[in-house]
Amino acid sequence: MPSIEINPASALAPHPEPRVVRPEHTENSLTRVLEQQTAKIPSHVFLAASLSAMAASLVFEAQNNQRASRFVGMWVAPLLVMGVYNKLVKVLGSS
Repeated sequence: MPSIEINPASALAPHPEPRVVRPEHTENSLTRVLEQQTAKIPSHVFLAASLSAMAASLVFEAQNNQRASRFVGMWVAPLLVMGVYNKLVKVLGSS
């Protein structure tokens, strides 16, 4: 019986290289370093940050501080997008 910890997709072949690799599509070393550092952040950090922003926005709204509520509420989507980026870097790697 396989362990729950095993990822079934790990047995599949790695992603093939793109057919056309042009010099303008290559990434520089700064991008690779940023992706390597980003991959070290646990994915749940971004989810917790976005949920915290939602809660803070709700608190500001309850205090009738609409300006702060909207400002903090706008953080939710970018935090979730950063979490998706983080997950993609972890799954696909930084190559």
